[in-house]
Amino acid sequence: MTSASTILEKLSIPVMQAPMFLISGPDMVVNACRAGIIGSFPTQNARTPEILDEWLSQIKSRLASQHITTPWAVNLITHPTYGRGKADFEVILKHKPPIVITALGSPAALVEQVHSYGGLVLADVINPIYAKKAAAANVDGLVLVSSGAGGHTGYLSPFVFVQEIRKWWQGLLVLGGGIGTGQAVLATQAMGADIAYLGTRFIPSHESLCQAEYKQMVVDSNSDDIVTSDAITGVKANWLRQSLANGGYDPDNMPLKGKIDFASAAGAENKRWKDIWAAGQGVGSSTDIEPMADIVKALTDEYQASFAALQARQKTRL
Repeated sequence: MTSASTILEKLSIPVMQAPMFLISGPDMVVNACRAGIIGSFPTQNARTPEILDEWLSQIKSRLASQHITTPWAVNLITHPTYGRGKADFEVILKHKPPIVITALGSPAALVEQVHSYGGLVLADVINPIYAKKAAAANVDGLVLVSSGAGGHTGYLSPFVFVQEIRKWWQGLLVLGGGIGTGQAVLATQAMGADIAYLGTRFIPSHESLCQAEYKQMVVDSNSDDIVTSDAITGVKANWLRQSLANGGYDPDNMPLKGKIDFASAAGAENKRWKDIWAAGQGVGSSTDIEPMADIVKALTDEYQASFAALQARQKTRL
């Protein structure tokens, strides 16, 4: 089985490109891995299990042909309303991706089977209660979704979240929520996490599957343009203010909580997510639409400069 330490050794910077609904696909995954970070996508972005089969074949063949060994991941909704879960998981078992990330439900039913082929299971969690349940299911890592995350978000400060989990969890720890710069990536490590989970930073990439207007709105936005609401999907999520207004909502007076239902995510269209766009509080980190390689290079340069500056400050104090 691939170990957490082996994963970290293969990365140019401790970053995972987070799986994003209707945004991340094979091109983003392959080019993320080429740049030296973990690439990922949610299975429902492939609109049928048959297309998912094609996507996984494509990712594997492209990475192999380019001799890229950076690990990659697929994200599977395990909420009972996601009707395609069983079919998608069968395709996952066929292709054996190095990492499977579970979201919005328990990972317990799939851990043993992923471990049987040597894969790792990471559980996406929003609080310590869910983290302990995932740990009890024998997952290999926890993805802590803290406040500020794009799409379905958490509510805890990342400082508090990591501190509480590290009291009892020594496994792989991935942290997401408002992280959009190399400085923030370094901060996640200082707090005790192993890998930073970045989604919004990669929305305005050339490889992104979303509309050009969505990419430009991210580039033009900052943290003031993010609205948290559970009216759209029934689960608290962070949305771009202008897209809510474009969709007929009053961002300052959002309706009551909607019904939790992820069944429509498996269909050919999903108007809620197609026309109303998610982004995290770190949205202001993007200033242009550019290739994944350039974004990762910028993150790496920022990370290294921040680390060097930190060392210099420490020497000054001694």
